[in-house]
Amino acid sequence: MRPARALIDLQALRHNYQLARQSSGAKALAVIKADAYGHGAVKVAQALEAEANGFAVACIEEALELREAGIRAPILLLEGFFEADELALIVEHDLWCVVHSLWQLEAIEQATLRKPIIVWLKLDSGMHRVGLHPTDLRAAYLRLLASGKVAKIVLMSHFARADELNNPCSEAQVAVFEAARQGLAAEISLRNSPALLGWPNIPSDWVRPGIMLYGATPFDQPNALADQLQPVMTLESKIICVRELPAGEPVGYGATFVTERASRVGVVAMGYADGYPREAPTGTPVWIDGQPSQLLGRVSMDMLCVDLTHLPQAGLGSRVELWGKQVLASDVAARAGTIPYRIFCNLRRVPRLYSGA
Repeated sequence: MRPARALIDLQALRHNYQLARQSSGAKALAVIKADAYGHGAVKVAQALEAEANGFAVACIEEALELREAGIRAPILLLEGFFEADELALIVEHDLWCVVHSLWQLEAIEQATLRKPIIVWLKLDSGMHRVGLHPTDLRAAYLRLLASGKVAKIVLMSHFARADELNNPCSEAQVAVFEAARQGLAAEISLRNSPALLGWPNIPSDWVRPGIMLYGATPFDQPNALADQLQPVMTLESKIICVRELPAGEPVGYGATFVTERASRVGVVAMGYADGYPREAPTGTPVWIDGQPSQLLGRVSMDMLCVDLTHLPQAGLGSRVELWGKQVLASDVAARAGTIPYRIFCNLRRVPRLYSGA
């Protein structure tokens, strides 16, 4: 059996959720969209349900998967509904729903619902992706209340640059949000992972931890709270072949790496078809049998090469950590010119094995 696999530490996941809630002093929706960022949404929800205040997903398909698996905790649809007929399913399955556009508001007003729903009313405070214009927030809030079809409203917004700790953009967005919500009696939700970790003074009755749940920092600089996160996923495989090469020999497609000395090169059963980033260059860190080493040459679809020259004890069958508790996913992502969100979400073909349930 091919040795590539992803080990998912559910105890580390719970630690990160508890850190989010305790450090913020707020209720926390665990964001498990995109199959829990590649970690397995059902398993993650089952691991957190006893203590989570609820979950957040992108769309109704993701929510229904959780309901079918027996998850009864609140589930928020972060993109709301895409068609008005989804409102019947939202009621049937007791889902919470973001309203970010006036057409969604109008659909709720016109719908016949068996019972009122819980709405998270989203303001565009400056990201300019989705959300109501600040001048529309008050009227939308009052219309939802007047409709008789809403049991509760939470006011929310989303930050564009909270991962930039010295950028004033987040504070400017807070100012827009505060001005727009004046006089509206509702709980608020502003802080996603970077805002939760890096902006403790931003108010939020509800926080929405996403990437931090999985133990990866959203920042490109040290952060005291992010340093307390525990990696949840360890992507690993084994050496399946060892080559002894003299100096001056190319390794891999395109000869992007050429040996500078006599070298031992290990071939690992892991490639971009598994989700390891093809863009990761020579020098990207790996750990082999508990010792640091590096990638050599270009990542292939099913294999990649690593340096064994300084590790005489390593060889056929040696364990290779591609990212995890020794090699941080954020470091691999940075070397590949991307973000940990992407490399987690790109995971495929690799079986997930869970511990700490």
